[in-house]
Amino acid sequence: MAKKEEKLSKLRLKVAAYDHKLIDNSCRQIIETAERNNGKVVGPIPLPTVFKRYTVNRSTFVHKDSREQFELRVHKRLIDIMNPNQKIIESLSNLNLPAGVDIEIKIT
Repeated sequence: MAKKEEKLSKLRLKVAAYDHKLIDNSCRQIIETAERNNGKVVGPIPLPTVFKRYTVNRSTFVHKDSREQFELRVHKRLIDIMNPNQKIIESLSNLNLPAGVDIEIKIT
């Protein structure tokens, strides 16, 4: 007797932002929208924060020992929506998220 395996489709959202409060609020909006349309949500899973560090000379020519250091942090979250229907995809595309939040959507 062979078991029938159903192919589970999955909607994977990668959310990235510079501000951790902004990304948490955006993830909450996405999850509420998916659950409102009867979607099963896994996440948000926090991914490692990427630190981009820059060192810049304060002076243009002399005083090499005098430098400024800057840091840019990129916070990332991963959200999976299992077996998404057309209504969930449509409502996520109409979602109004704040500026500075980048979303990458992949259907597998």
